[in-house]
Amino acid sequence: MKRLSLLIITFISQFYFTQYQPKNISSLEIKKANDWVDKTYNSLSQDEKLGQLFIVALYTNKDEAHISQIRNIVNQDKIGGLILMQDDAEREINLVNEFQAKSKVPLMIGMDAEWGLFQRIAKAHKYPWAIVLGAIQDKNLIYEMSAKIAEDCKRMGINWDFAPVVDVNTNPNNPIIGNRSFGSDVNNVVSSALAYSNGLQDNKVLAAIKHFPGHGDTSTDSHLDLPVVSHNLERLEKIEIAPFKALMNRGIGGVMVAHLYVPTLENEKGIPASVSKKIVTGILKEKLGYKGLIITDALNMGAVANKFKAGELDALAFKAGNDIMLFSQDVATGKKLIQQAIDKGEISQNRVEESVKKILLTKYYLGLDKYNNINPENVNDDLNNASHSALVQKMYANALTLIKDDKKLLPLDCKETYYYVPLEEAPYEIFLNQLNTGTTVIVKNTNEINTIPANSKVIIGFHKDNSTAYKPYKISDASKKVLSDLSKNQNIILDVFGSPYALKDIDISKVSTVLVSYENNVDSMKAAANGILGQTKIWGRLPVLVNNNLKFGMGMDIEAKNPANQTDRKNSLETKNSKTVIE
Repeated sequence: MKRLSLLIITFISQFYFTQYQPKNISSLEIKKANDWVDKTYNSLSQDEKLGQLFIVALYTNKDEAHISQIRNIVNQDKIGGLILMQDDAEREINLVNEFQAKSKVPLMIGMDAEWGLFQRIAKAHKYPWAIVLGAIQDKNLIYEMSAKIAEDCKRMGINWDFAPVVDVNTNPNNPIIGNRSFGSDVNNVVSSALAYSNGLQDNKVLAAIKHFPGHGDTSTDSHLDLPVVSHNLERLEKIEIAPFKALMNRGIGGVMVAHLYVPTLENEKGIPASVSKKIVTGILKEKLGYKGLIITDALNMGAVANKFKAGELDALAFKAGNDIMLFSQDVATGKKLIQQAIDKGEISQNRVEESVKKILLTKYYLGLDKYNNINPENVNDDLNNASHSALVQKMYANALTLIKDDKKLLPLDCKETYYYVPLEEAPYEIFLNQLNTGTTVIVKNTNEINTIPANSKVIIGFHKDNSTAYKPYKISDASKKVLSDLSKNQNIILDVFGSPYALKDIDISKVSTVLVSYENNVDSMKAAANGILGQTKIWGRLPVLVNNNLKFGMGMDIEAKNPANQTDRKNSLETKNSKTVIE
């Protein structure tokens, strides 16, 4: 009986080190995994074990001196992984192949790919921001999208997507989360994040929910300075921490800890969560019982880099309970200080063993017990082709949200003529051209709106800059005036190609029809036009609380036209010029 108990305890202690494992894994595979971990761990020197705790950044848009520096760190410091930054996919693959060949333990390769590899690789295809996904009601589509992202990751040799963001964005003025959040409702964030994470991990790319304990209600960008989250414990547990708690036991492989000061959780003034033992060990590991990989947010960010010296910061983060220090700025010093803390008894060797074995076990499950070179040929085509466009347009189509349609102006009537007034700073031609495949649309610039006949049907587009997720969403006073003036004697269809927060201070009481398309790019504009034309169903819902009148979950359904109507539409189009009409 004692022997059986000992065997059970030994098995549990070995398996304790990971929260992530592939689904439907056999007991034989678990044993093989643990055997590989033990064998690999025992083969490492202490210096090599400590090296596993660090991930450094690799840029291919920097000079050769940077590449040589990273090459030296890989060779000399025996680090555990790399985070790929901008910008050349083929060059990155070649370097990863080189570094993997020289590493005693295969490197874990990560990337911030919340909206796909486009976030770092400009030639890759862009997937929708999280706020778009939060509007989608069929969460299986999010799974489908993240599975495709996983495919793209594996094409690059990437094993870890530092996504999804599970911060509940309750602050419209949040400068760094905003579009990266699934929205302001906890349950919607959880269901969206679970679908996203499963799509990655079912395809052997690790997920990382971030930014613990919650970055959604901040007014400071942690890349620049230390944000403060001042809510009481009841509020934190109900909103900020709630998604992490709900996802902890769902097999999510990683949690990223934020550079935030949360006075309710850390009473020492100005101590960021990422280096707080009370938060990382006391709450995340002990209270919430998380057993997966715990990784810091990037250690070059101003919130911590302005306060702590490089290397010293790494040691503080490891003492706090993190397993991996991301974007380390001084691996050698960090290792030295961690070893000194071990020698002084401030950190136990068991802590090192726990973290390193978690890392190794995760690497095994991701297939990194062996490494096969990645072929860089045609990688840009593989990351951006028709299969990506079709999927992404389906995502935007399912997110399209109809706030109101008082005069039943949708879908558009192919036999009518509409006027189109594009506003704000971004291109609009793709949307206009797509509309003109299904009806006649005459574009009018702002200096021509007085020539539109009264009681016409006028489409107004707020086309916001889509170049980054952090661009301001606010609508100019000039655009607001045009909307107000036209609403007095025209039938308006307003489409917001930007954040729904753009509607926060806009009077839409006299606007008949209001839609939110969320982004302004080729795929989103095509999808929006197809929805307005009745080719696809409109059934998205607002993922955020915009104001007292525009609340989370608001939206109307409009079914797509039936096949008979599609035939009628095709016949009617044969007598019309489908090109854009500009006066």
